[in-house]
Amino acid sequence: MIEIKNVTKKYPNITAVDHISFEVKDGEVVGFLGPNGAGKSTTMNMITGFIEPTEGQIIVNGFDISKKSKKAKKQIGYMPEGTPLYTELTVKEFVNYMAELKGVKSKQRKEMVRKVINEVGLENVQNKMIRNLSRGYKQRVSMAGALVGDPDVIILDEPTVGLDPKQITEIRNLIKELGKKHTVILSSHILSEVSQICERVVIINGGKIVAIDTPENLENKTKEKNTILVTVEDLKENMKHLQETVTEISEVKFMKDNEDGTKQYAISSSGEVDLRKKLFEVLPKQEIVIFELKKSESTLEDAFIKLIDTTSSQAVEEPEKTQKKENKAKEKEEKAKAKQAKKEENKKKGGDK
Repeated sequence: MIEIKNVTKKYPNITAVDHISFEVKDGEVVGFLGPNGAGKSTTMNMITGFIEPTEGQIIVNGFDISKKSKKAKKQIGYMPEGTPLYTELTVKEFVNYMAELKGVKSKQRKEMVRKVINEVGLENVQNKMIRNLSRGYKQRVSMAGALVGDPDVIILDEPTVGLDPKQITEIRNLIKELGKKHTVILSSHILSEVSQICERVVIINGGKIVAIDTPENLENKTKEKNTILVTVEDLKENMKHLQETVTEISEVKFMKDNEDGTKQYAISSSGEVDLRKKLFEVLPKQEIVIFELKKSESTLEDAFIKLIDTTSSQAVEEPEKTQKKENKAKEKEEKAKAKQAKKEENKKKGGDK
């Protein structure tokens, strides 16, 4: 459905997107994630045809966005961040206007507008001015503008930003329904949302793709194995000596102080040992009261942070390594020149004699 092939976007002083490639299959719901400045918005703008790539190819439903722009764009419904709407229009007028822009024939337009308004739950406010609607309803209007014309691909940029919990749940459910009929690319900073809705996740950082996988696989790959989170009351601070008592423990890491005076620790084992039974036996003997004890679970947010931190540090280290290599090469070259100069000088002295 969507193919991104070796796409690059360069500006005079920066490479915003650097040779990225990925695919979104027909009927798939994919999360597109990245920190601010990672190249996420630039990529989405290239997919929708707002900006052209410097290099590479973008194919939407068989149409190259650079060569067959109109046909490619017709496949896409785009809901941009910030809900840019014509607030002086009613809901129905706006959706009808979007249908006109998308070239929906007048005979089909009325029925299509009615269908989309009902699909996103706007039938009760369709005759109201957009400026008088709540933030949640404005998000729905923006989504209706993306859906009208029945595009195969729906691109949603931060669809739940600024909404209250009830509105977020409603929009999430709506996106899940859209995923049954359309190919969906969802960009969001709410990673729990992406984990619930998306089948796969694409993570970009520093203009490069750093991960493409299911949320579950990303969570499993980055979680701390054989780690127990324990919350205790430790008045005599005996947790400091726990590793000496239980040989299976490889690390005892302090996590945080709680308001009730308890402390949380992450305790890791050196092998496949489940430490829970052992800790239940040992901690009371050390006058440590257990308030909570559970296995450490990883979330998509944990995976995201680890991947971004790792790739960001690598991006910093790489230029440093390159600079060190260049300095060594330069130093070696200068020594060789000095050696040659001394050799020539000695030769000249010998000739003078």
